[in-house]
Amino acid sequence: MAKKPPLFLERDSYRYRRAVDAARLLPVLGVLLWLIPAFWSQAAAPSTPLSQAMLYIFVVWLLLIGLCAFVSSRIARRGDASNDTMSDEPTTASVPDPDVES
Repeated sequence: MAKKPPLFLERDSYRYRRAVDAARLLPVLGVLLWLIPAFWSQAAAPSTPLSQAMLYIFVVWLLLIGLCAFVSSRIARRGDASNDTMSDEPTTASVPDPDVES
């Protein structure tokens, strides 16, 4: 029985796929983190004020914004590189000047 060679993925392709996977998981992570204050029981910590829960939700929100910016920059960088190698044609369409008569 012949051994199959290991599957080799290019480093950029692998990182791009992991960034897309992270982008898909960010909403799930956000919902789970936002639900944590709902599970704080008053019996375990009766002195947990609402202001701490609101601060927690705001910090999680800012953290998700930062993670989303990081992941989207990784995805956009890959998209820019692949667009450059696809063709040498200009990306903008020529728009006729309305002041010039045909």
